[in-house]
Amino acid sequence: MSIIALNVHPSFRLDSSEPTTKEPFAPGALYEFKIDTDGDAVADLSYSVQFASSGDGKQTATVRRSQGERAAGVGEDGEVIVEEAPVSFGREALVTKVGDFGFFFGWRSDPFFFDVSGSFNHMQFTGDDFFKDKNICSIVIELPNSELAANSLGIWCRVLVKDRERWMQVERGGRPMQAVFLVGEKREAYLSGEPANDDRFIGVFAHELEHTGGYSPQDATAVARKLLPDILSYNPGEPTSFPHNGRTLTDDVVDVFLPMYTNGKVTRDGVGPHGDLLHEFPYLGPPHD
Repeated sequence: MSIIALNVHPSFRLDSSEPTTKEPFAPGALYEFKIDTDGDAVADLSYSVQFASSGDGKQTATVRRSQGERAAGVGEDGEVIVEEAPVSFGREALVTKVGDFGFFFGWRSDPFFFDVSGSFNHMQFTGDDFFKDKNICSIVIELPNSELAANSLGIWCRVLVKDRERWMQVERGGRPMQAVFLVGEKREAYLSGEPANDDRFIGVFAHELEHTGGYSPQDATAVARKLLPDILSYNPGEPTSFPHNGRTLTDDVVDVFLPMYTNGKVTRDGVGPHGDLLHEFPYLGPPHD
């Protein structure tokens, strides 16, 4: 079995003490898992999740699966594999089982760990974990490895919203912390783009690496090429460990990122995994009050 997860809509912004949203997911939006099975950075399998809200404040989820050429498009017309699954608003994890699949949707304790304050203070880290008491909205799917149809996969997620009759991609990503390389129009172009076209951002990434890490232009370009396309590599038959094969909730992705970003000048932020993770599906801890 494999687990794929997408965390969206954090409970607090970095620049405000006010909560961001009480409703976990945007009704009508599409939250999609894209899976490339043949190494061309184009999806061959897709799981699309759409939410509906009711008058009593509850939400339900519908999951659709698309395969082949249709997987590269928008998955609103895919095969329905679960419908009207409940969304969790409280501490109890409402899990939906359909055959060999398991599904969870709802508020959870944010598993990400990072000294955000230190990153804004010239990377003078003190081990203060901004996320230790924060919540996140999670979509978690447990699926049999036979569904994945290959041993060498590339996985990323994206979020789309509808503008009149047209779907617009507003967010996407596979590897953690990629967005730090991007600002302004480049950031918008990146978030709305496709991994198959990520070569166009190598220069942007390399420029940031030269500035922050003091890399030579040649070395900066070489490192940038390792970060793109923005896809998480995964082999379901091998142990999961970032950055080589997928990512677990306890992998210290920040301590992997910092030495690369700073060219070895900064190696860690002094923060470790959270202690509220579960030993059973959906694995993310219950939300904080």
